Amino acid sequence: EVQLVQSGGGLVQAGGSLRLSCAASGFNHDDYTIGWFRQIPGKEREGVSCISMSDGVKYYDDSVKGRFTISRDNAKNTIYLLMNNLRPEDTAVYSCATDAALWVCTKRTIKKPYDYWGQGTQVTVSS
Repeated sequence: EVQLVQSGGGLVQAGGSLRLSCAASGFNHDDYTIGWFRQIPGKEREGVSCISMSDGVKYYDDSVKGRFTISRDNAKNTIYLLMNNLRPEDTAVYSCATDAALWVCTKRTIKKPYDYWGQGTQVTVSS
């Protein structure tokens, strides 16, 4: 059974940094893609970034490009989202998700349905 366990998040002032982690279990291979998403109450969930665990191919939404960095540690089956230069509009609940399949991350494909989700973590950026 695939499980995703998140850590990190919290409260930070604008311009600050936070790092999120998402540890995946239930995999005995690297042939899957995993992503980070965020949601503000009352708004549609937004795909922030995703990465292929096999070859590290990455995608970033335009709203975070140049500020957020997604990375992976295959030995730990963990992905990270380093968020720099945070803005109040980055405030949201952040979640990682995967459908346990390998695919190329793009602006279109990140919107696909996912089978497995992390528990979500609040990121709050004060102005």
